[in-house]
Amino acid sequence: MSRRSLPKQFLPLVAERTMLQETVRRVADVPGCVAPMVVSHTDHRFIVAEQLQALGVRPAVQILEPAGRNTAPAVAVAALHASRADPDGLLLVLPSDHIIVNQAAFHGAIAAASRIAQRGLLVTFGIQPTHPDTGFGYIELGDAIAGESQAFAIRRFVEKPPLEKARAFVESGRFAWNSGMFVFGARRYLEELGRLRPAILAAATRALDAAGKDLDFLRLDKDAFLASPSESIDYAVMEQTASGAVVRADLGWNDVGSWSALWQVGAKDADGNLVRGDVELHDAAGCYLRADSRLVYALGVRDLVIVETDDAVLVADRARTQEVKDAVEKLDRGKRTEHVVHSRVYRPWGYYESVDAGERFQVKRIMVKPKQALSLQMHHKRAEHWVVVSGRARVTRDDKVFELAENESTFIPLGVKHRLENPHDAPLYLIEVQSGSYLGEDDIVRFEDRYKRD
Repeated sequence: MSRRSLPKQFLPLVAERTMLQETVRRVADVPGCVAPMVVSHTDHRFIVAEQLQALGVRPAVQILEPAGRNTAPAVAVAALHASRADPDGLLLVLPSDHIIVNQAAFHGAIAAASRIAQRGLLVTFGIQPTHPDTGFGYIELGDAIAGESQAFAIRRFVEKPPLEKARAFVESGRFAWNSGMFVFGARRYLEELGRLRPAILAAATRALDAAGKDLDFLRLDKDAFLASPSESIDYAVMEQTASGAVVRADLGWNDVGSWSALWQVGAKDADGNLVRGDVELHDAAGCYLRADSRLVYALGVRDLVIVETDDAVLVADRARTQEVKDAVEKLDRGKRTEHVVHSRVYRPWGYYESVDAGERFQVKRIMVKPKQALSLQMHHKRAEHWVVVSGRARVTRDDKVFELAENESTFIPLGVKHRLENPHDAPLYLIEVQSGSYLGEDDIVRFEDRYKRD
């Protein structure tokens, strides 16, 4: 489900909304929270903007990274941006792909963490463990913090432990799961980062100072940002600082690192099965089953994860779903593409999805959103035939501009400059048949593009 071009935070894995949207909604009514700052990879800028727009949320800033450098540099850039607007502001730092079931407890933990952060401490959220999980990091609790019943100094961080050690941690009552969520003063974080990892702070400062506006986005300077070491907040700051604190809370939290994690937190039937989509069961128990495009029938199976999409099917022992990353690495070595893109590929103007492909031809279904347009472009190695299925299309073909209605078509010869637009209020759907010696997406020469893509 999670592909390189569409990671899990942009998918509706748990609720009707995506995980990013759920993260934003979760803090919408927290007292004192202002419009969110969002840091994302530049390749995901339009889908982030679209998902926030669907919620009616306008971010304070959407910062684009040229490449991932882990959380310490990303949050440094956000902290720099925030501190310039509000020198005394607090940051609530949230990954966009977590589940939190107990909203009231979460809001209470944020309030406690904010009070502690105002004392100059860097606060993380420690999750009350419910079982000895080897997929999470742990925090050992130190001395209690005066005036807060569930707040403690941090004694140490422990990476994902083996089962016996995890069991001992849980039984001791002195450990919490490491959530990767934080509250701290923006300037206070920058002070500790500058003291502990000056190279990260220097690179983040240069990248933000040289950033450029791009439509509604703030694009970090590429060379400056890529010069930063790639380190997490935990490794760069929290494990080193003497000012760390943890608020322990029972939030119904999970970082959704595997399919088994979704099974654990979801609502199951009497036989322990969690079902999504068109699934039929007979004598099945303890399974997670998801069907996106066709019927899945499970007969006489136990403790399996079965996930069907229109281009791939996963069948796994529920206890071994952490090993899916090994399968992805194998696909990568074999130069497969199923782990990179879905058959439906989102673009700022809409999306396209593959219908059929063979030697020297490819068929796509295209949707163009109202008032949107593809770039003015040309292909060296392919011709295209467009057939409108519904809506109306405005077509530019060299020096001609004309409209196509439902069931009308046009041909775009190889080497001809062209553009597809939808100037109307309803979505435009059409079928595109490509033919030629090469059909890759990189055979595009753009002359003009409202989204400023290369």
